[in-house]
This record gives sequence, C-alpha cells and structure tokens, in this order.
Amino acid sequence: MKLQGNLLKRNSMRLAAALVAALTSFVASPNTALAAAPQHHDQQPGFYRLKVGDLEVTALYDGTGVFDPHWLNGTKTAMDGVAQALHEDPHMLDVIDTGFLVNTGKQLILVDAGAGTWWGGGALGRLAGSLRSAGYTPEEVDIVLVTHLHSDHVGGLTTQDGKRVFPNADVYVAKAESDFWLSPDIAAKAPKDAQPFFQSAQAIAAPYIKAGKWHTFSGSEPIVDGMQLVPLPGHTPGHTGYEFSSKGQTILFWGDIVHAQRVQLQHPEVTAIFDIDQTAAAATRRQLLPKLASEDVLIAVPHSSFFPPLGHLRKEGSGYSWAPVVFTDQWNEK
Repeated sequence: MKLQGNLLKRNSMRLAAALVAALTSFVASPNTALAAAPQHHDQQPGFYRLKVGDLEVTALYDGTGVFDPHWLNGTKTAMDGVAQALHEDPHMLDVIDTGFLVNTGKQLILVDAGAGTWWGGGALGRLAGSLRSAGYTPEEVDIVLVTHLHSDHVGGLTTQDGKRVFPNADVYVAKAESDFWLSPDIAAKAPKDAQPFFQSAQAIAAPYIKAGKWHTFSGSEPIVDGMQLVPLPGHTPGHTGYEFSSKGQTILFWGDIVHAQRVQLQHPEVTAIFDIDQTAAAATRRQLLPKLASEDVLIAVPHSSFFPPLGHLRKEGSGYSWAPVVFTDQWNEK
C-alpha cells in the first residue's frame, strides 16, 4: 500500500507540473492560443422603418454625397459663417440622399426613387438595394410619387439602358413639372449648364411614358387614400410635397425644401443654385417652417445630415433646429 501511495503521489506531482507549465505558456504568449478577431468593414443595411398610424414608413438609404458650399446663395455674413463652420467641421455639408417607402396595407408607395446612376458619380444609387434589404422588391412597388424631376430624386426609376427599375409601378408627378422638364422647346432654350437636367429627366421618364405608366396631376385630385398634395413652389415649376395621415398622425415628405440642413434651418433665407425661382423658394421655406414647428409634424427629408432622415422642427432663435427620430431596433406597435 505504501508503494502505491508513493506512485500516486509522484503521478499527481507530474500532472500538477504539466498543468503549471501549460498555464505558464498560455499566459506568456496568449496569441499563440487565440487568434485576434478580424475587423469587419461592412455596415448595416440602409433602411429604417417606423409607424405613422397604420402606415409603415421606411427610409431607404441611397448614398452620401457632399453639398458644395458654392451651391448656396446668401448674404456675405451668412456665407462667411458657412465658410468658418466648414473650417471647424469639414463634414458639415455631407448630405445623405434618401427615398421613402410607404406601406398602407393595400399599396406599396415609393416617394422619390434616389439617383440611380444618373447623379452622384457612384456615391449614390443604393436605394434599390436598401429596398431589398428592407424585405421588398422593386416589382412589388405599386406607385411612385415624385416630388420633382431632378435626377437625384428620379434617377433610380430607370437604368442607363432604358429599363424600368419598378416595372409594375405607376409614376405620378405634377403636370407643371412634367411639362417643363420634358419639353424639347424649353430644353432647347435652357442654358448649357442646365441641359443635363433636361436630358436626364427625359431619358428617365421615357420608358414609363411608353408603357402608359406616367401620370400627371394639376390640382388636388386624390391619388392615394389618406394622402394630400402639398404644392411647394420655387425649387422647380411643379415641386410638390406629399402629406400622409393615419389615425391622427401625419408625416410630410417635403422634397427639396432644404438642401443643406445645417445651414438653411438656421438661415431659411439662404437658397441653392438649383432653385429655379430663388425668391419663391425662400418664401415657401419661410411660410412652411414655422407651421411645421408649431404643429410638430413628422418630416421625411430626402437630403439630410442624419440617418434616419426623419424628425421634427423646433424654433431656435431666428431659425430652427432639427430634432431627429431616435433610433431603435424595436418595432413600435403602439
């Protein structure tokens, strides 16, 4: 029995020594036992959805660009302020381009379609991919409501070789807007710098016109139940917003009321060179912003410094501040 006891003691000591040696080796060089985790450079899919009454509203990321400060028009004091702010924050004029999907339970409605390959030099054009990430397909879209015919809002409708991205959708746009941009006579008289806007609008609209899917409106005729047309003159001849209401809640898709959010909310008098009638565009903004701030309307913004580009206006001094929707990963059923 004594021999067995000595043998067990020696074996136990050898086991203990082996364990100590193994632990010492692990502590001394842990990387040999556990490889470093690789970095991941992909981001989450570009969509965010929320409820407005019974409506499901989904913001669809199209890409991020930079708004050139030379595209803004304002007083010398205001523009000097922009230059100083840009020096302090070089990303102040970074702008997210977005379209919006409204699921009414009966119809799937897209408000603006992003740039596709018609604008942005490759920085934009992700809307169709964001749509798929959100669980839908372009073939499921029933209606596209267009705020205006600048290519960063309608380029996503059509491929460069003339195919409809949303083959089953009917497209609606203000008659004044369609008549202006699709007119060969007006295009021929337009300045050279404006020619690409006419050319892209005509090419983008063509396959929908050919298919009988291009429709215009000139008044307040109903297109979708629970939706009102909101004329927003100045930016383009038929610039139109769309206001949806459900169960006492309202959301306004306001098109290009604001291009550079962090400038024009504080200085509503500042306009953009893309505004065809800059006086009217500034007047529309001065009339609309206080109304939206006082009524606390939810706003969907196609050009924003934030994603999701959904929020409310708050009066702040002589201008306004933006109160963005707080991100949540929970679908709110209330």
